[in-house]
Amino acid sequence: MNWDDLKYFLALARLSTVSAAGRELGVKHTTVSRRIKVLEQQLNTRLFDQLRDGYAMTQAGENLYPHAVIMEEQVHSLDRNIFGLDSHLEGVLKLTAAHDVFSHLVIPHLGLFKRAYPKIDLQLLGSVGLADLSARQADIALRLTAKPPDHLIGKRVLPLTLGIYASKKYLDGLDNTKKPKDVVLWQDEQKPDWLKSNFSSCKVAMRASDVTTILACLNNHMGIAKIPCYLGDSSLELRRLDIPLSASKWGIWVLSHVDLRATARVRACREFLVDIIEGQEELISGLKSQYYN
Repeated sequence: MNWDDLKYFLALARLSTVSAAGRELGVKHTTVSRRIKVLEQQLNTRLFDQLRDGYAMTQAGENLYPHAVIMEEQVHSLDRNIFGLDSHLEGVLKLTAAHDVFSHLVIPHLGLFKRAYPKIDLQLLGSVGLADLSARQADIALRLTAKPPDHLIGKRVLPLTLGIYASKKYLDGLDNTKKPKDVVLWQDEQKPDWLKSNFSSCKVAMRASDVTTILACLNNHMGIAKIPCYLGDSSLELRRLDIPLSASKWGIWVLSHVDLRATARVRACREFLVDIIEGQEELISGLKSQYYN
């Protein structure tokens, strides 16, 4: 039994359809079906039952699954250890971050990195969730989080500061009470304490699943919202309201897998990211805010 066969088994076990497994592995669905049949013939047992809406593991498949997961982690660990031996400042380096973090905090400074390390093939992977660093989907993650996963190492570079923002046009259009009537919230967010304390009569104008969409709503004059100061203060259209907020428990972290800590290009990029984030402390901490009078 080899790893190439087991990765098809794991993909189908996790995703339940051969089409989804094929997309995950970058092959045709017929290839997935064929490799599963080969594995079943080698083991002389059926691993999946085909149902109306996909595939379900048989008892034999359930018994095989934990062993396949262990082999998967061993393969990924070997891959990370070999990659970690690389001491050259060249080759592929995958960096993942949220789209807004890339566009506002990282990309404006990447020219410096490329001039310093022209042989590093830097690849930017924009995402919302945390890319799987264990499986080498990315080598470094720049994340906004309260607590990163235990299997990653890194540094909390700066605390994340949040503020209440709205467009100047929206605020200028308020009635004589000068009280905002509209708020943009996260998709599943209930009425937060700051809203109850300051603008209890606000109605929800829009809900959004990501901060980039919330920022677009603010720039299109849909109401007020709580967003990171580095976003609010980067927009010429937005103004910050002088509303006291509890300090956020979140911070800006630069993370990588423990096995990659000695890799030269990973180390160089980590240090670069820490430097550029620390260099934007005033923006990230809200010290450049334009308050609405």
